Amino acid sequence: MLTRTMAIAFAATALVTCNTDDPALPGANGEPHERVVETRGDTTVVRTLSGSVWGKEAALVPEVSIGELDGPDEYLFGNIYGIAVDGEGQVHVLDGQAQSIRVFDSGGTYAETLTRRGQGPGELNNAMSVAVLPDGRVIAHDVSDMAVKVVGPAAVDREHWAFPAGALVLPVKPLRIDPNGRILVTAAGTAPGGDITEYIIAMGSGGELLDSLAPPGIDFEPSSLEVRLPFPMGGRSTASRAVPLTARYYWTVHPNGRFMTGISSDYRIDLQSDDGVVRIERTWEPVLVSEAERGYHREVTTASIQRTQPDWSWNGPPVPETKRPFRGLVAGRDGRIWVQLWTEARPVVNEDHDPDDPRSQPVTWVSPVRYDAFEPDGTYLGVLAAPDGFLVSPAEPIFDGDHVWAVTRDELDVQRVVRYRIVVDHH
Repeated sequence: MLTRTMAIAFAATALVTCNTDDPALPGANGEPHERVVETRGDTTVVRTLSGSVWGKEAALVPEVSIGELDGPDEYLFGNIYGIAVDGEGQVHVLDGQAQSIRVFDSGGTYAETLTRRGQGPGELNNAMSVAVLPDGRVIAHDVSDMAVKVVGPAAVDREHWAFPAGALVLPVKPLRIDPNGRILVTAAGTAPGGDITEYIIAMGSGGELLDSLAPPGIDFEPSSLEVRLPFPMGGRSTASRAVPLTARYYWTVHPNGRFMTGISSDYRIDLQSDDGVVRIERTWEPVLVSEAERGYHREVTTASIQRTQPDWSWNGPPVPETKRPFRGLVAGRDGRIWVQLWTEARPVVNEDHDPDDPRSQPVTWVSPVRYDAFEPDGTYLGVLAAPDGFLVSPAEPIFDGDHVWAVTRDELDVQRVVRYRIVVDHH
């Protein structure tokens, strides 16, 4: 395995300047956006106390929709695993069911299909995400073949770039391209102490292995359950599984090429840069979890683990009575920071419930999708409310300025790729 290097280490520094009240910024509706800015060594803390730049909740207005219930095959999707948008606005859609990458122009008109299922040139076996390199080449992360595959735009561009031996590549993290054109693939490995940890394999634009990068080190012990591994890994026979709704450590790569991290036990996001760290903080009110919702999460988790360990029983902390402030981080292509919030859930009848399947529940709990938006300097813009059916996985939404590309699912289970415009109504 490649030598692991830390991209940036957290610096434990003393406060060297006094707290300074930042002048109140005018909100769009005339209400003040109050925040406090202070410096602690090389860390600038920006804490929002009240208000926002937008002043009101922002909404998403659809501009382009790709996908149909009935029609030509190229507009019918099975299960969308990933989307990518190139510099010309072309949308590349990876359909996991067909293992096809279909290309549409900026107006949503079908252009071509680059791949199909298989193991030959131009074919994918189990691709989980798609990306476009700065020179226009299209790449896919094929988990089964343990490789990044170049699949277009032309047949002569097809290549196969294998991951290093021993790397356990994680399918849940999308391919990323950093400002220097490096390809970043999330993997997992065994640390010297025996713990399994995540890191990033960095590949050059020609497929060469450059380095491995780890998120900043942290002192955080998540609330977890113990489960047996199907086979020993790194000398360990058990692993941890997070208790639902408890605090997690989130990280992603920012367009500045550095890491963006946060532990959701509190509202605190760290953005690394060449000049230090911008720490974003915000006051928040915990969302209560009903007894029914807690029971749902406990039953789903238990049924999932008992699929492979029938004798397993709950062996960790209980599902909490309140939710943490956030549940995910997304870095916009323009550098904005999007923090997915935990929201109040509601029960929805599961029309596909199978009473003979212990994993199937008669109701599911659905939480509205909301994001807090920040500029890279920590300025709080406001809340963005996503419409019903807006999906955050497995295809991660793409934020860029005032636009968002995302996968949606309607009441008939039809998936579409939609380009939205972010709108704030100031009237």
